[in-house]
Amino acid sequence: MTIAELVELLSLRDCGHDVFEGRTASLTRHRVFGGQVIAQALSACVHTVDDRAPHSLHLYFLIGGDPTQPITYHVQRLREGRSFATRRCDAMQNGEIIATLTASFQQAETGFEHQIPMPDVPSPQALIESQDWCAEREQITPRVKDRYFSDRRPIELRPVTLSRYFPLDQRPKLPPQQYVWFRTPTRLPDDPAIHRMVLAYLSDMTLLDTALVPHGRSVMDDEIAAASLDHALWFHRPFRCDDWLLYAQEAITTTGGRGLTRGHFFDQAGTLVASVCQEGMLRQRRRP
Repeated sequence: MTIAELVELLSLRDCGHDVFEGRTASLTRHRVFGGQVIAQALSACVHTVDDRAPHSLHLYFLIGGDPTQPITYHVQRLREGRSFATRRCDAMQNGEIIATLTASFQQAETGFEHQIPMPDVPSPQALIESQDWCAEREQITPRVKDRYFSDRRPIELRPVTLSRYFPLDQRPKLPPQQYVWFRTPTRLPDDPAIHRMVLAYLSDMTLLDTALVPHGRSVMDDEIAAASLDHALWFHRPFRCDDWLLYAQEAITTTGGRGLTRGHFFDQAGTLVASVCQEGMLRQRRRP
């Protein structure tokens, strides 16, 4: 998928009466990529708000979407306050709700300012120039190469640590964190709404996988069954997704067949631009 195709994917058809239709992308998956549903549901809500920008959203995944069918998004206008507006959006296929999202919008304001510091990690430029990083890239499994490093992907990513994607018997023990640089490889339109939707799309990439880091496993492993259950995202400050963003992720806990993870997005200047939290199902498949 090219960047132009990704932008088109996030551009919905207005069916009238706050109902929108989005096509699905073929990414060799048996279900629709969760980031696509998040971004398209946000896009549907954005179409119903004129003078405010989204600052938070929360989505529950209910049923795995069919990647061969379009998705219809039904928006409800829950609140129109003086500063805030609230929307609910149900994503539907074949008469069933596959996901439901609530989003809050706010007029621009000024006030107190502070943030957590950006982690001290190598820059994306340093990674690609590192001979060690380039050598490690050759050792990662073919499935990871296809999923994360293929030219067909609209998002470029550079994990700070590649060894967790080595074959299973070569992976080191690591703490429950991971750091990944993201960007689109070509320039996006200047519309801030498009950058928010692209960030919503990519925020579902690699996050749940962080819950498996301390267990030496990955969602790419054949014996792991994984699925996002819910996803919350907060936008803090302006950003561009065609500039490098650091996705700093950590696993809070893994228990009961579920993993809880959170992440923060920083630009290269160290500005915190967005935060995210996700819970997902994580199971080890039983061998026949």
